[in-house]
Amino acid sequence: MVTTLAVEKHHWGSRRFLGIPAYRRLLATRLASQWGDGLFQAGLAGAVLFNPERQADPAAIAAGFAVLLLPYSLIGPFTGALLDRWDRKKVILVANVTRAAFVLLTALAVGAGLSGLPLYVSALIVMGIGRFVGSGLSASLPHVVDEDHLVEANALATTAGAVMAVIGAASAIGFRTLLGAGDGGSAWTTSIAVVGLLLSAFIASRFKAGVLGPDEVDEPHNAMTAVARGLLDGAKATWRTPSVTAGLAALLAHRAAFGMSLMITLLLMRYSLEDVGILKAGIGGLGEVAVAGGAGVLLAGILTDRIVDRFGVKRTICGALLLTAAAQVGLGLPMTLPSILLASFVIIFAGQIVKLCVDTAVQHDVGDEVRGRVFALYDTLFNIAQVTAVSITAMVVPLDGRSPGLLLVAASLYLVGLGAYLILSARKRQVQHPGLVREDDSRHSIG
Repeated sequence: MVTTLAVEKHHWGSRRFLGIPAYRRLLATRLASQWGDGLFQAGLAGAVLFNPERQADPAAIAAGFAVLLLPYSLIGPFTGALLDRWDRKKVILVANVTRAAFVLLTALAVGAGLSGLPLYVSALIVMGIGRFVGSGLSASLPHVVDEDHLVEANALATTAGAVMAVIGAASAIGFRTLLGAGDGGSAWTTSIAVVGLLLSAFIASRFKAGVLGPDEVDEPHNAMTAVARGLLDGAKATWRTPSVTAGLAALLAHRAAFGMSLMITLLLMRYSLEDVGILKAGIGGLGEVAVAGGAGVLLAGILTDRIVDRFGVKRTICGALLLTAAAQVGLGLPMTLPSILLASFVIIFAGQIVKLCVDTAVQHDVGDEVRGRVFALYDTLFNIAQVTAVSITAMVVPLDGRSPGLLLVAASLYLVGLGAYLILSARKRQVQHPGLVREDDSRHSIG
């Protein structure tokens, strides 16, 4: 029976997954939410970075990234603790409705010409509350799909969500063209994200109470105690599961390197590059980068399960990290518009492969009662790495973005991640608390 499952678990295809009502509804919830996220983030980026009524230097760009990413770090611990004690359906629903209200407040701040703290506070809240949705959807997936099909189900959901975020970002660029690039047009563009968030809330409301977990609640009554213990339990569960620890180290290195490259790309698009035929610089160029990245995410979603079948997870992650390092040097260093777009495709493709492997390891190898806390810790570290990389890069990068040395540093970070992955994946699993991790299953484990 085990052999049969191992053979049949792969390559169901999207049609079969979409035939599962609960999976289809969870996917629709994700798609609507991530379309709104993509539109909101692109609308806000356009308002701050490519607004003719405002100026953007590396420090301003770094501040913008902090707004978009720090909530993952500040709110992450709370999401983990609360997702493992509250009905996840209600969390997703309420979080979407709440952040829709703050999207409107952010749009009003943009329209009024506000900058700095008044603008960033509402945006921070939107992105922070969004962590309840993202982590909740990831932690809920094992409740709607059999464990033997998690790799492919996760690839489909994550890939479709990422592509929908790119579509949301592209929609923002389109709305910005129609409504104007100044404060008023940017405000209207940003406010349209409300549609996706409210639709996501409506779809999530169709789930029955409790169907998304948690199955068991292992939380203290005091919320702050729950947060503190949640961080500790999440860290313990991560450390005791080499598949998660090693994959997370690889992913953190990738995210730091990606943060450096992204800062350089933004500056090149704003101040250095010029149009090349049909390829555009400026905010249009960022749209092209998003499309190239979305294509990479889509290809990773299609191929990851097959690549893992062929080479195994360990070789897959190692190969992906080597590919990103090579692309960073070979395609990044020329710093031309075509090479940047190709580098974006390759680097995001390889990074998404690593992320899908790590997501699946968390979903399968970590027990449900602590899974939300591990995803929260994962999100927290993931985004601290990128914000730190962006901030350090902002302090040393020239205004025009032309810094070959920084690109070489980014390439070396991928190799550091590869070394950390190999070392950590060689550890033996430590099962010291039955509630923190699940029994080994080599069919799903990383390394």
